[in-house]
Amino acid sequence: MSELLWAEKYRPKSLDEVINQKEIVERLRKFVSEKNVPHMLFAGPPGTGKTTVAHALAHDLYGENYRQYMLELNASDERKIEVIRTKVKEFARSKIAGEVPFKIVLLDEADNMTADAQQALRRLMELYSANTRFILTANYPSKIIEPIQSRCAVFRFTALKKEDVVSRLNYICENEKVKCHVKALETIYDVSEGDMRRAINILQAAAAVGEVTEETVFKVVGLAHPKEVREMLQLALSGSFVEARKKLRDLMIAYGLSGLDIVKQIHREIFSTEIKLPEELKVMIADYIGEIQFRLVEGADDEIQLNAFLARLALVGRKIKV
Repeated sequence: MSELLWAEKYRPKSLDEVINQKEIVERLRKFVSEKNVPHMLFAGPPGTGKTTVAHALAHDLYGENYRQYMLELNASDERKIEVIRTKVKEFARSKIAGEVPFKIVLLDEADNMTADAQQALRRLMELYSANTRFILTANYPSKIIEPIQSRCAVFRFTALKKEDVVSRLNYICENEKVKCHVKALETIYDVSEGDMRRAINILQAAAAVGEVTEETVFKVVGLAHPKEVREMLQLALSGSFVEARKKLRDLMIAYGLSGLDIVKQIHREIFSTEIKLPEELKVMIADYIGEIQFRLVEGADDEIQLNAFLARLALVGRKIKV
C-alpha cells in the first residue's frame, strides 16, 4: 500500500473529473471558458469536494503550474487579522502577466475566521478585485459576515450519493489491488455519512489490515457491529434487563466505546430496516435517546445513563410485549 494518503492521491485534478456536483461544475466551466471568475463562497458539509473543486478550477485556469498563481490558507489555523493584513494583502496587491489577469486566494474553512479578520478581508476584496479573486470554503456559511456573503457568488455543495461514493471506493480498490466486499464499501459510506475524504481514509486503514470486509471496517473505525447493538436493544425490549446490561458492558469494554458512541449507534439502528419496531415505539426510543445524549454531553456518567436507558426500554417492553 502506498504511503501517500489515498484521499490526496485520488483527488480530482480537473473539473472534468469531479462527480456529483454537476450544476456547480457546469457554472464553473463557464467561468473558465470566459477566464473571468467572481469572488466565490463554497458552502456545504465536510468531505463534499469544496477544496478539491477550488483546486480543480485553478488547474483548469492556469494549467499544471497553477499553484504559482494561487495562495491557499487554512483559515482555521491562520484566522487572525494579522494574517489578512500581511500574507493575504501582500499576495493580493501584486499583479501577474498572462492570459488570466487575476490570481486566486483560497481561504479554506473561512467560517473559523475571527470577526476582525473577516472585516479586514472584506476591505481587501474591494480594493484588489481587479487582480485577485477570493474563494472561501465554509461548513457553516452563517458564520461568514453578511458583507462578505454579499460580495460572493454562493455555491452550495450537497452530500455525495451512495452510488458515487461506492463507485469511487471500488475504483481505488482496483487501482491499489485491494480485495474488498461490496457490503464493506456500503458500510464505509454509512459510517462516513457522505464525507468522501473520511470514506477514503477509512478504506485505506481497513486495507492496511488485509481484505476489506464489513467486520474490518467496524474494527478500524472503532464502532460496534450493528448486529450486536440490535441484539442489545432486542434483549432490553424483551424485558431481559440484566442480559441487555451485560451486552452493553461487553460492547463498551470490547470495542472501547464511549457512551456517546453507543448512543449514536443506537439512534442509527432504531431507524434502520434491519430492526422491526412499531412507529410509536421508535418515537418513544428516539425521545429517550435525545434525553440521554443531552445528559452525557453535560457530563453525566456513561454507564449509569445507558443502564437507565435500557431499564426504561425493559419496562416499556414488558408493558407492550415487543
